[in-house]
Amino acid sequence: MAIMTLAQKLLAAASGCTSVAVGDIVTCNVDLAMFHDSSGPRRLKPMLQELGTGLWDRDKVVLVMDHYVPESDDESRRIVRIARDWAKEQALPHVYDSMGICHVVVPEHGHIRPGMFCVGGDSHSPTGGAFGAYMFGVGSTEMLGVVTSGEIWIQVPETLAMQWNGHLQRGVTAKDMALAMIGRFGMSGGRYQAAEFCGSAVKSLSMQERMTLSNMSAELGSQVGLIAPDQTTLDYLHDAGVPGAKDIDISHWQTDIGATVVCHEFDASTLAPQVAAPHSPANAAPVGEYGNTAIQVAYIGACTGAKLEDLRAAADILRGKKVASGTTLMVAPASVRDQQRAQEEGVMNVLIDAGAQVLPNSCGACSGYGGSIAEGANVISTTARNFKGRMGADTAQVFLASPYTVASSAVAGHIVDPREVMA
Repeated sequence: MAIMTLAQKLLAAASGCTSVAVGDIVTCNVDLAMFHDSSGPRRLKPMLQELGTGLWDRDKVVLVMDHYVPESDDESRRIVRIARDWAKEQALPHVYDSMGICHVVVPEHGHIRPGMFCVGGDSHSPTGGAFGAYMFGVGSTEMLGVVTSGEIWIQVPETLAMQWNGHLQRGVTAKDMALAMIGRFGMSGGRYQAAEFCGSAVKSLSMQERMTLSNMSAELGSQVGLIAPDQTTLDYLHDAGVPGAKDIDISHWQTDIGATVVCHEFDASTLAPQVAAPHSPANAAPVGEYGNTAIQVAYIGACTGAKLEDLRAAADILRGKKVASGTTLMVAPASVRDQQRAQEEGVMNVLIDAGAQVLPNSCGACSGYGGSIAEGANVISTTARNFKGRMGADTAQVFLASPYTVASSAVAGHIVDPREVMA
């Protein structure tokens, strides 16, 4: 039996091979194709019509309306209408309309499981790697090939093992881990490689925190961001309603001892909260380097910063406090389900009592839509990217951080180390 990495095992299974090696080019069978209102029907529909063909397997397609909802102008209404009409025409069984961000909604409904090979019409599709699935983003032309044939070719990548030893301090999160790696290696640090996050600090993360880590492998430049499945994975899938989730055999979906990897080690216990300065996630450094930077807008939203655990983290900071005068706090929960659970726990009331404005369950300002940022504002945000103009005005200065740091800065009116607020 060949010794392989997790990435190699997933690609071997998808391609029907007994083993694969780095550099091999294989044709893989797709278990799931996900796209949203922006990346999907408005682009795929005319191409499918031109080819005169249809979908290879409707049950393996998931469509999420999350970028242009709720519709606020004629163009967004046009885009969403195309998606809704096409979903009806195709009789798609898996459509999530205005229920939250695709990278959160798809796994919370049990669509991604260990051992799967998936593609997504969005650059943050590597989120699926948190479940021990090979999932990556593709463009519309590649997606066209996938939805008509159910296949895609891929070159087997080298594996970068990002080993996090020790345990995170209170107030330090997976978002800080991701920013620290991007700050160290840059946005092309993973090149074509498969990043695999491992070590005691990763094993101790919840599934939602793991999802943040895998999600931001895109900013690291890796094709995928894998985490070997374990009991935490199975418990999440059980909660998501996956039949027989706790009996899924995950023993094979691990990197073999002796497999060839490029290993980088990190000490989680010494990691400080991170902040990435404008206009790149690679401008990450310990929060102390940006202390006292005035903030006009604090944004808790996006697939990397507004899941249930992110909302809980913000509430831990904001409980009994008020947002600083001159600072606006906006909260866009990542999914309807997470917002409902946060409401049941009293988390949403804490955020609102502190002065938060609650926005719809959508990509919102992260994609420059629905609550976009005004001219000249200093913003601290839980989003994954802070490219110039991405969240609205070109003149906005966007700093990236964890929900703890964003909430603490909203209270202080300037960037602050959350550990000082929590002490």
